[in-house]
Amino acid sequence: MTLEAILAYLHLLAILTMVVFIASEAALCRVEWLNAAVVERLGRVDMIYGIAAITVLATGVARTWFGIKGTAWYWTNPLLHVKVGLFIVVGVLSIFPTITFIRWRKALRASGQLPPESEVRKTRKLVMAQAHLIALIPLVAVFLARGFGARG
Repeated sequence: MTLEAILAYLHLLAILTMVVFIASEAALCRVEWLNAAVVERLGRVDMIYGIAAITVLATGVARTWFGIKGTAWYWTNPLLHVKVGLFIVVGVLSIFPTITFIRWRKALRASGQLPPESEVRKTRKLVMAQAHLIALIPLVAVFLARGFGARG
């Protein structure tokens, strides 16, 4: 019982961290605010977001293995697959902004050049898409936690 509570806490903490840092990326990745300091900060914020996302995945998997309901209950529920699928889509969408932030930082350090406005706007759209998809995952999670989709 204690392990279940600790895993639930760690999972929620990781989720909140992930949400805070994707929101920070969305706030920082704006044409009108982009300067050298923001380009550097975006790289750090994205790294923390990535670590939080990995922690969300790790703690979520740990909850299915060591939690009260167990793997048989979780992994046979189609809502878990929807939840994991959304998480994977968010992860795939995050690849482009991560690579872009690294490229921006390298260009800034090499030549002092800021990215073009069109690229900033394109990247922000992808960050916003991630943020909006992340918001759907708890909707699926609350139905999953209440037994919707469970067999038997």
